[in-house]
Amino acid sequence: MSRVCELTGKRAMVGNNVSHAMNKTKRKFNVNLVKKRFYIPEEDKWLTLRVSTSALKNINKLGISAVIKEARANGFLKQ
Repeated sequence: MSRVCELTGKRAMVGNNVSHAMNKTKRKFNVNLVKKRFYIPEEDKWLTLRVSTSALKNINKLGISAVIKEARANGFLKQ
């Protein structure tokens, strides 16, 4: 399973490890993902998602219904 947030579409980025001598080697910046269950009162069901911690902060701020609606509009979450 790929490390992609199901609500925001965040995925791993590529960068460099830089040593004290300024030697550069490739590295990966992985997304901080959490598997979490959410209750959606409009649909009266539970939904399990792999979301980034920044998406969790958005859910706490805006509510799960608004975030899911926005994710479906952006094409990240299926109906």
